[in-house]
Amino acid sequence: MTQLPTKEQILQWIADNPTLTAKRDIAKAFGIKGSDRIDLKRTLKELEAEGHLRKRGKTYRDPDKLAPVSVLQVQEPDAQGDLFAKPLEWHGDGPEPRILVIERTADAALGAGDRILARLTEVKGDSHAYEARLIRKIGTNPKKLLGIFRKGSEGGRIVPIDKGSDREWIVKAGQEHGAKDGELVEAEQAGPRGRMGLPLARVVSRLGDPSAPKAVSLIAIHEYGIPDEFPDEAIAEADAAKPAGLKGREDLRKLPFVTIDPPDARDRDDAVLAMPDDDPLNPGGHVIWVAIADVAYYVTPGSALDREAYRRGNSSYFPDRVVPMLPDRLSGDLCSLHENVPRAVIAVEMVIDAKGQKKRHRFVRGMINSVASLAYAEVQQAQDGQPNEKTAPLVEPIIKPLFAAYEALKRAREDRQPLELDLPERRIELSENGRVTSVAFYERYDAHKLIEEFMVLANVAAAEELFQRRHPLLFRVHEEPSPAKLEALREVAQASGFNLAKGQVLQTRHLNNLLDQAEGSDQDELINISTLRSMTQAYYHPENLGHFGLALRSYAHFTSPIRRYADLIVHRALIAAHGWGDDGLSQSDIDRLEQTAQHISETERRSMMAERDTTDRYLAAYLSERVGNEFSGRISGIQRFGAFVKLDETGADGLIPIREIGHEYFHYDREAQTLMGADSGRMIEIGQRVLVRLAEAVPVTGGLMLELLEIEGESMPRPGPSKARGRPARRKGAKAKRKSDKTKRKVSRRRK
Repeated sequence: MTQLPTKEQILQWIADNPTLTAKRDIAKAFGIKGSDRIDLKRTLKELEAEGHLRKRGKTYRDPDKLAPVSVLQVQEPDAQGDLFAKPLEWHGDGPEPRILVIERTADAALGAGDRILARLTEVKGDSHAYEARLIRKIGTNPKKLLGIFRKGSEGGRIVPIDKGSDREWIVKAGQEHGAKDGELVEAEQAGPRGRMGLPLARVVSRLGDPSAPKAVSLIAIHEYGIPDEFPDEAIAEADAAKPAGLKGREDLRKLPFVTIDPPDARDRDDAVLAMPDDDPLNPGGHVIWVAIADVAYYVTPGSALDREAYRRGNSSYFPDRVVPMLPDRLSGDLCSLHENVPRAVIAVEMVIDAKGQKKRHRFVRGMINSVASLAYAEVQQAQDGQPNEKTAPLVEPIIKPLFAAYEALKRAREDRQPLELDLPERRIELSENGRVTSVAFYERYDAHKLIEEFMVLANVAAAEELFQRRHPLLFRVHEEPSPAKLEALREVAQASGFNLAKGQVLQTRHLNNLLDQAEGSDQDELINISTLRSMTQAYYHPENLGHFGLALRSYAHFTSPIRRYADLIVHRALIAAHGWGDDGLSQSDIDRLEQTAQHISETERRSMMAERDTTDRYLAAYLSERVGNEFSGRISGIQRFGAFVKLDETGADGLIPIREIGHEYFHYDREAQTLMGADSGRMIEIGQRVLVRLAEAVPVTGGLMLELLEIEGESMPRPGPSKARGRPARRKGAKAKRKSDKTKRKVSRRRK
């Protein structure tokens, strides 16, 4: 039994360590484990009952002392001009302590009555008990915007770059922050209304020329608040890191691992290997190895690197840059599995049978030495009988066994029937100065699919391993479509002449059957897009809720800890579950798993939106030189205000405003996603082929405006000056009634 600390020792620990006052922190400090925690809990309750401690959430505080981070209210300056504040929460018996606010040059201006969140330092022997340094103001979180500054005679105005906003902001004289006409600026709301009822703003930072090619991704990074500068302490930790040694690791350096990535890969965090299984009990079977960089060795719980990785949640990828989750010293060096360089990994060995079913697996913490860094295209060419100088000696011993194992995994995939959407991915190619030179679609090789199947199998193994060991982790969750979305998809399918079975438990094979029906038809893209829209968004969660899209019961992200915090959590869980070291999943990690899951699901969505907006802006810049040209496309969305069209050539999305569709009134059916002409009965719906003219392309917002020329090969009448023929009569009647009522009121007043 551990010797329990005295009450005096506990109080002294809390006084000396105000940031480590949770029960688990106190238990850890005194080495208290197991059932002894019950006695510690009883002692803490006694101290609370005696008034020595006050419990707040899960932490204990001396009621006569303030928390190290507290909410304060600023007081009037004293005679010497010093600024003091009082705590908004004080539970001590004596008078509330006096707090001196230490102002720094970069701090926001403070005045009497302001509420602030501040970091406190206890001081002795002064007229005040604490010194406070501002973290941020409370309740003063003004709305921020990005826009183009337009200089005026008295200040200026800001034109927002958000394509969803068309309202300008007024900047009064003296609030321009030195901004020049045409500059991209960040501003914040400075008041409710200015002239013409427009909101007031003050410029808080200047971001330069918005038309500069490389400003495109910077706009998205800034707009979505993606952290793109590492704190000094995180960089210092990364720079001080040394390569991991062999101690405590399985030596896998004699195994011929290879990495297969895009030719411009910025990091290489996964290596693969396959070989025939020589076990006579597994005829036609294969042994597959997947080795993943041991990021957890370098990024330990609670470190500056860990805090920053958690804050970012994931890397963000743009056509001209990457905002990495980890500094380049790790992502591009120590955690990148470079050719002929020993690198620390967590690896999984998986044995599959001839049908691609996994029979068993085992995880190891090891050291590998990749024999080659390869690109997808050259691996595919080598498999197809056209090896280059580098891949020629690798064909028989490495490449062919990889594809043999992949063929087995394909059979298992066909049995499992994951969702098989066919949605080509755009590739934006830039010149050296950042201008768009072309927009194409990525070419998909079997080499891509091989790596994907290997990674899926490794992710499944990680989820199953930790689930069997009953160790906490984060699962990748994808739930099935909601009944409402499924019914909407069924209606689109039926309108297109296809069938989606009803009245049975939905499986991915049912959706694949629908996709197969549409393949090669004019509705192919429509059905693929509609099926994608019916899906829920995948997210992270500490509970195993399955992955509908992949048709898997258990799935976790294990294969990219360089760029996803979720994978780092899974690596730490594997380390802790196997007892490989003290850098595994900490108790603090476990306690906040649900919070972490929510946070990184949000950062993932943030990156997706920023990446999408950047692509839209690059496409608009590319097309801005082709305004007036005609393009073919397909209607991809319907709204009350118009129809969205996806252009065939680039995959860009543009809007046909409702005023450009025709000279009649169009009824919008939200459920059916259609627009119907009130006079002609013409139906505008998702999936229809159209010919459009590009009317406007605005690179700074990414917006494309289109004019409708043809729909399904039929020319559309140009919009004319007609006053909304076909508009519902009730609207006209309502207007007449208001006029009549107004006349009656006038007559009534005159009679009186």
